[in-house]
Amino acid sequence: MSLTRPIEAMLLMATEPVMAADLAAALEVPEVEVVAALREIADFYDDGRRGIELRRVAGGWRLATASDLADVIEAWVVADQRAKLSQAALETLSVIAYLQPCTRGRIAGVRGVNVDGVVRTLLVRGLIAEAGEDPHTGAMAFATTGLFLQKLGLDSLDELPDLAPLLPDAVALEAELGQLADQQTN
Repeated sequence: MSLTRPIEAMLLMATEPVMAADLAAALEVPEVEVVAALREIADFYDDGRRGIELRRVAGGWRLATASDLADVIEAWVVADQRAKLSQAALETLSVIAYLQPCTRGRIAGVRGVNVDGVVRTLLVRGLIAEAGEDPHTGAMAFATTGLFLQKLGLDSLDELPDLAPLLPDAVALEAELGQLADQQTN
């Protein structure tokens, strides 16, 4: 049996570089045979001027887009970013980011409109995810994802800007809410 096909299939499914020893163990063949097959696959992609290549990286092997096509790939990825979020989606995402985990009802309360469609869009785009049920209402709560942080260039939610400077009457509103809370406890 030729090792190139199963090795190629395994590499296609791998999310990280795969060591030749791991491929050999999985296929139950000597590592030297796997290395020879890997070189054969790499040569095939190099000689055929294909859109992908087999690279040796981080101590393992990985299929990747051909390096000379970086400009094409970059243009394609950037073109995919054309689908900007609507104002409604940005507002909903902001509410979730600052109040998470929060339910559709809470988001709708803050925004003053139905948010079902916008929440679905944000879920599909992977910017938010279900974060369990609200303990009081049993409604599904939502939180931002790692992709949200990645797209905003943040390491954590702690890096979100403070809202107070963006809301001119925030200090007055906070003081008023504090007074109301004090009155209710007294």
